[in-house]
Amino acid sequence: MDAPVASFFSSCVHCGLCATACPFYVETGDPKYTPIHKLEPMRILWEQEFTFWGKLKGTLREKLPLEKIGLDKLLAGKQVTDDMLAEWEPLLYDSCTMCGRCSMVCPVGNDIQYMIRKAREGQVASGHAPEGLIAASVRAVNTGSPMGLKWKTLDVQIKHVEQATGLEVPIDKQGADYLVLLSSMEIINFPEYLEAITKIFHHAGVTWTLSQQCFEATNAGIQIGSKDIAATLVQRVVDAAEQLGVKKVISPECGHAYTAIRWEGPNAIKRAYPFEVFHIIEVLDQLRAEGRIKTEGKEDDRLSMHDPCNLARKSGVIQQQRNLMDLVAEEFVDLKEHGKMQWCCGAGGGVSSNERAEELKLAAFKKKKAQIEEVEPDRMVTMCATCRTQLEEGLEEYTMDIPVVGLTELIADHLVERKE
Repeated sequence: MDAPVASFFSSCVHCGLCATACPFYVETGDPKYTPIHKLEPMRILWEQEFTFWGKLKGTLREKLPLEKIGLDKLLAGKQVTDDMLAEWEPLLYDSCTMCGRCSMVCPVGNDIQYMIRKAREGQVASGHAPEGLIAASVRAVNTGSPMGLKWKTLDVQIKHVEQATGLEVPIDKQGADYLVLLSSMEIINFPEYLEAITKIFHHAGVTWTLSQQCFEATNAGIQIGSKDIAATLVQRVVDAAEQLGVKKVISPECGHAYTAIRWEGPNAIKRAYPFEVFHIIEVLDQLRAEGRIKTEGKEDDRLSMHDPCNLARKSGVIQQQRNLMDLVAEEFVDLKEHGKMQWCCGAGGGVSSNERAEELKLAAFKKKKAQIEEVEPDRMVTMCATCRTQLEEGLEEYTMDIPVVGLTELIADHLVERKE
């Protein structure tokens, strides 16, 4: 519990509007998925520890023989116990991606997704967290990757990229323009991403490097709610960047990774970075604006786009991806609600790492499905590996034959061939 959380509870007007912004509530109709309801154990503690009447009741319970004077039921109140925390754990981890849409519609400006983050910290501290996220966090600390990947796995992919492109994938290069981070999801599911940035950076004349010391961008500590793990994983990135002397770090096509390293990271390690952090889409748009990316030809089919919550809503990266789409799309149509108010795909915030939440996250995806059906695209474009995986799985689940492609990959497919 901190000052912002206490102030948010004190200003909540119990209107329930946050429910209308949550895909888990909207698509199930179950009131238990109302965002503010997921915080009930924390609200009980706030009332007991931070309000006048809560403190008074607590004092009376301690000092007076309540049963004898008939006030025991009146002043009893709910108590937060291990059983209650165990009961609420699925609500905090399975039915919330911390997408922040509920915070956008709160009429008094309460940051509900931030409150969920703080509640998760309490869950971890009290020993109540999903096994899937616990295992991912342990793997992240022990191997450097939440999926347990080691450098040798990435090294094999690097060799494939170099063979396919005839270009070098730089490793541990001192003083490069950028240190490039990857996510395990891309390495395993979307190896074309590394090939795409290799082609684009060669085309644009960008110097860059990977680090054997730290290649993973995602932060399982932030997802599960462990400050110590979050700080450990952020510090690895900082150490790698400082060792190589880079001034800019690139987060991959992963919304969570971007907010974790850019916005959460300095707070986690309690000091400012000696470098700047950018999402790959920000970098590509800057190269476009400088005239360093030249493309030819455009996609003939009808394209639409899913904005990752962490990228658009939380970070304000909205126009950049549309600038890039203009380079490669003959016909582009936005989803009706997009940008800062787009609907979450249902897989972020660690939900995709939690096998228990599989059925629920596909139910939440129905809101995105309805959006896509409304504009009838031939293909969907996104710029987050987790969102892309959820889109592919969700579209397959609901028998919608709509391929999904990453924007970085799409740009690489349309580069003008350089004449050396």
